[in-house]
Amino acid sequence: MIDVRSLRTDPDAVVAALARRHDDDVDAQLAEARRLDGRLRAITGERDGARARVNELSKEVGRLRREGDVPAAEGLQEESRTLGAEEKRLAAEHEEVSSQLRELLLVIPNLPHPEAPDGTSDADNPVVRGPFLPETFAEHQRVPHWDTGAELGILDVERATKISGAMFTMQRGAGATLARALCQLALDRNADAFEEVRPPTLVLSSTLTATGQLPKFADDAYAVERDDLWCIPTAEVPLTSLYAGEIVDQADLPIRLMASTPCYRREAGSAGRDTRGMLRTHEFDKVEILAVATPEQAPDLLEELLARAEGTIADLELPYRIIEICTGDLGQSHHRSFDVEVYAPGCDQWLEVSSVSWFSDYQARRADVRFRRRDADGTPTKGSEIAHTLNGSALAVPRVWAAIVENRRQPDGSVEVPDALRPYMRGIDRIGPA
Repeated sequence: MIDVRSLRTDPDAVVAALARRHDDDVDAQLAEARRLDGRLRAITGERDGARARVNELSKEVGRLRREGDVPAAEGLQEESRTLGAEEKRLAAEHEEVSSQLRELLLVIPNLPHPEAPDGTSDADNPVVRGPFLPETFAEHQRVPHWDTGAELGILDVERATKISGAMFTMQRGAGATLARALCQLALDRNADAFEEVRPPTLVLSSTLTATGQLPKFADDAYAVERDDLWCIPTAEVPLTSLYAGEIVDQADLPIRLMASTPCYRREAGSAGRDTRGMLRTHEFDKVEILAVATPEQAPDLLEELLARAEGTIADLELPYRIIEICTGDLGQSHHRSFDVEVYAPGCDQWLEVSSVSWFSDYQARRADVRFRRRDADGTPTKGSEIAHTLNGSALAVPRVWAAIVENRRQPDGSVEVPDALRPYMRGIDRIGPA
């Protein structure tokens, strides 16, 4: 969430920054947040004043009783009881207003980075690198992956639907090996700098709230209501909260983590839109890379995470481009964000395969992830600061799988395995009919 103190010290700057998101609701939300914050500070002053007066009266009552002035002491005790009741009322109001303010701050989006391009929708997202395309695509590459997958027996959507319902897929044989190989490739490519973690994939509501999925995107998540648990939509969720409520030493930053997990998304509102084959599914595998950093480390880490995601796609010899997300298309938690997209000739469209984002201190403030700086001589300083978080999809299986099957399809209908994946394919270099 944004820092409420910025609404006190420089409200015009906050309003101007969030106006770049072109969200009509934000102005009203900011105005209400300022009102609630003002009321909260007023209540705090009144409560603290009442509390101080009660303490004064308590001392005075004690003095009067020692002096034998019982009537005066009892009169002050009555005043103290009245003030005590008022203090309790103010404390309850403080809790209520504080809760209202927090709930509101949870839905106000992050401030865009000053260098994020202006725009109102995904149509305004500029291409910043590429496109890296061959001169032409052959006719045998213009076959959708769902047709090739069915012909080769490596994609069985019909039986997946029988088992679990619409928008679930199942890879079989060499198709399943290909999916696993993609995850292992992504893990190996990032093992030089990132600690591998296998986090839980069921998390608490507080964990999902920390990354910004709750409360705004509850309809897109799968809930296990009986146990107040949620299926993770991405490993970003548990990895971000790994250090929730902790203070990390600056010397330990940046913390670099990676995880390969299943991901679950309801894809609410996506019916009939890019839902064929592997383009949009309720469950899929993904390798996530994430960093916890100081504000000064964050810009370089953003470049690094993007370079790592891009490098994997380039090694797979897929046609790709990189776009930067404009202010009107940024996710709620995002400060600055880039997408890696691959071209799928069978689908005849660009597919987002990786999103690399910097969240500034927005997520870490929700999760209460802090760090303590050190002086020039290495001595820890007093106090702590909110950390910055960044993350990226090192590789999400479904659309990369689809792009490989379409781009690497051969005239005889087989699929040639990219060189980078062959060490993980048990000797398979070409996928033919089962």
